[in-house]
Amino acid sequence: MKIEKTITYFTKPGKENTRDCAEIAVQRAKELGLSTIVAASSEGYTAKILFEALQGTGLHLVIVTHAVGFSTPGVWEFDPALAEELRSLGVTVICGTHALSGLERAISRNPRLGGSSRTEVVAEAFRRTVGIGMKVAVECVLIAADQGAIPLSEEVVALGGTIEGADTVVVIRPAHTAGFFDLQVREFVAMPRDR
Repeated sequence: MKIEKTITYFTKPGKENTRDCAEIAVQRAKELGLSTIVAASSEGYTAKILFEALQGTGLHLVIVTHAVGFSTPGVWEFDPALAEELRSLGVTVICGTHALSGLERAISRNPRLGGSSRTEVVAEAFRRTVGIGMKVAVECVLIAADQGAIPLSEEVVALGGTIEGADTVVVIRPAHTAGFFDLQVREFVAMPRDR
């Protein structure tokens, strides 16, 4: 048996693909009968667009933000007022340590230790061979699973992007970070063709 599905290719990565990704994600979730969309949003731009796109769909939105201190020690980049508003409207907003770097980045950035870690090699392989948005989407699903925000028993539609916004949509069977090799990217739905 074979299944044919449509894949959208964007001519370039970036924020300008976010609205299209939101529409594509909702459509694929409905086609597959899935209940959850997981997306990265560092400051809130992507979260707002996805929230609008999900209105009236019955789909649950899980937003994964950068960890506190990602860019500036002690600072959460995501707009706290927006996080509170989204949570009051039923959106799950989580902030977690990056599953594909976290503590390992402290080792690789340390001049006394240096060198890449195995985890960062996995992340770089995603970035270079498939795309940054793919790495982000996978990482957000790992973080969401680790925080109990999504069940492992149901596939999710996941969105990631390159620097800002969303430019990648995939369907993933989730796993916890400790069970990384149980995670499966089941469908490529949208992605930049030239990265």
